[in-house]
Amino acid sequence: MQSTAISFSPSISLPHPKKPTILSPSLKIDRFASPNDVFGSSTKRRLYLPVCCLSSSSSSNSSRLNGWISAPAPGPERESDGGFEVRATAVPESEDGAAAAKAKLKDTLVLGSLFGMWYLFNIYFNIYNKQVLKVFPYPVTVTGIQFAVGTVFVVLMWTLNLIKRPKISGGQLLAILPLAVVHTLGNLFTNMSLGKVAVSFTHTIKAMEPFFSVILSAMFLGEIPSLWVVASLVPIVGGVGLASLTEASFNWAGFWSAMASNLTNQSRNVLSKKFMVKKEESLDNIALFSVITIMSFFLLAPVAIFMEGVKFTPTYLQSAGLNVRQVYIRSLIAALCFHAYQQVSYMILQRVSPVTHSVGNCVKRVVVIVTSVLFFRTPVSPINSMGTGVALAGVFLYSRVKRIKPKTA
Repeated sequence: MQSTAISFSPSISLPHPKKPTILSPSLKIDRFASPNDVFGSSTKRRLYLPVCCLSSSSSSNSSRLNGWISAPAPGPERESDGGFEVRATAVPESEDGAAAAKAKLKDTLVLGSLFGMWYLFNIYFNIYNKQVLKVFPYPVTVTGIQFAVGTVFVVLMWTLNLIKRPKISGGQLLAILPLAVVHTLGNLFTNMSLGKVAVSFTHTIKAMEPFFSVILSAMFLGEIPSLWVVASLVPIVGGVGLASLTEASFNWAGFWSAMASNLTNQSRNVLSKKFMVKKEESLDNIALFSVITIMSFFLLAPVAIFMEGVKFTPTYLQSAGLNVRQVYIRSLIAALCFHAYQQVSYMILQRVSPVTHSVGNCVKRVVVIVTSVLFFRTPVSPINSMGTGVALAGVFLYSRVKRIKPKTA
């Protein structure tokens, strides 16, 4: 940026006992010059500077000197032609623009890294979780272990002050309880489906989440969908139906478990709008997820023991002919990735709009389906692939048309 200095134009008059003397400007003052360079070291000489414009009309000397104040006079070392001159000098260009561009690039890299971790953690969770459920078909116990590991992780981060520990009131806990219940059921039904059918098929069915979101929002929140939103649901439902008809691993238990997961997960979103506490007392997304994780563990642990018993012991695993170390390691990795990908998802949601997050979630589902098909060598027919593609395209279309605001009269 160019700095603006004060210029005295056309000249500066020096007062005289009888008649003021007009000096021609010649002294150049640099922005970065020291006071001694400009004015000299003498303090005895005085320079009278006008603080207001002088009239060109003739008047008495006393009236012409009424608006003058005194300042140190310039030294003779910078004099030229019997006077001095004041001029503005250029200042180096500001680095504000470069700093802003650098900060923007940094934010973009951080956001890209978060999306990469979101996808990577999700891929590893689905692979290791499927491997565990194949040999240990107890989804309630597996889900409870995942919430237990997440609880330990949250408490550790609170203890180390990596995440601010929220202050929760009794009213907040009551408001969060329904969210914790549906969060627990949503993850439980997902694991039940993963244990029955292929990973790719479970995620194809879970592509119907927008359908349940529209239905539940209309029923409980009174949000009437636009024609564009309804139209985007057609390829989603049609694609899932086509994929289901041609799925090699299809069974009704896996299908309905995935559908129940869609229902409970979208119920959580609706409840978060309907039952959340007042805005001034509300929690941020990461704090809310941390509290829900702990509550889900305490909700599911007794249910797991009641329904499936205590089966995740070395004695039971050995009696079942399983590799105890391998099952434990895979379960731990799956549980860590389970908690990590959900927490990263909330971190992304704090940085981008819900629509952008929805598009990213659609891309994540595509990545998970493709990687699981390649890893497990799942047989996929052309019609099955087309059905999955149509359903995912519908999800992407839904995320785009949600941005369209209805016109007001």
